[in-house]
Amino acid sequence: MTRRRAPRPAAEAFRVARDRVAPKTGLAAVQAAWSEALGERLAAVAKPVSERAGTLTVECVDGVWAQELDLMQEQLLGRLREELGERAPQALKFRVGRGA
Repeated sequence: MTRRRAPRPAAEAFRVARDRVAPKTGLAAVQAAWSEALGERLAAVAKPVSERAGTLTVECVDGVWAQELDLMQEQLLGRLREELGERAPQALKFRVGRGA
């Protein structure tokens, strides 16, 4: 007769599976940490869309947000560095979203 094991929480298994299949790019790391680093309000108006040579391109809902976030660039980079360490981008470039 075999003994049944107690159920284990699935959260850890899901985290391991997600980490195993997640892309290992700088952009993917930023996208995963974006809401946590910037907060829900800023994440709702700006999305990271590409990364090249250490510069992260961020699409904003309109030009006002693009300009405002550009002025906050050093603060935003600091938040991303706290979340991502060495994987954080070196610079940010803002543009108005193509669908906006």
